[in-house]
Amino acid sequence: MILLTGFQPFGGETTNPSWTAAGGAAAVLRAEGHDAQAVELPCVFGESIEVLEAALERYGPDVVLCAGQAGGRARVSLERIAINCDDARIPDNAGNAPVDEPVVPGGPAAYFSSLPLKAALAALDAAQIPAEVSQTAGTYVCNHTFYGLMNVLRLRPKTRGGFVHVPYAAGQVLRGSGTPSLPVELMTEALAVVVRTALAVSADLKLAAGATH
Repeated sequence: MILLTGFQPFGGETTNPSWTAAGGAAAVLRAEGHDAQAVELPCVFGESIEVLEAALERYGPDVVLCAGQAGGRARVSLERIAINCDDARIPDNAGNAPVDEPVVPGGPAAYFSSLPLKAALAALDAAQIPAEVSQTAGTYVCNHTFYGLMNVLRLRPKTRGGFVHVPYAAGQVLRGSGTPSLPVELMTEALAVVVRTALAVSADLKLAAGATH
């Protein structure tokens, strides 16, 4: 079973392409014969993990792919690592703005994604979808949720999970502004590609996709 998640709009936006893409990818995967569900998460510290944990209990997935919006990025970002730190530059949708607080008190400094990121990157490149391996998921609700997911999955060793950031959707940016964006249809296919790769690949590829800064 496959669980995909996206977020509610935040920061004054009226849409969040991560949720549109997650719902679309679940539909695509179901049409291919997979058991897939999509769940919308609140953009709220704490609550996002609670809703995610409830979905994990309800569906018992084998693969979990959470998605969030990273406005300003030009590529679909396959997140490598979640850190145990909440440091909000802007309040969440409930007005919370934690600074230098742990996601899980006493938890490890970080968790790594258990998805085959390099193989997914190769598959996205083959599909001509702009993608990258990202070394930071930020310190906002996306990283918070990613860390919470991996903290839960440490007790579910048969379940693989991780996080993907998507750019703004084309309709969210002003034409000619220079702000990067992608069509939602491309983001939808990107999430489906990542899931298909996770289902097909057990050992990840050795492929250079690091960063110098």
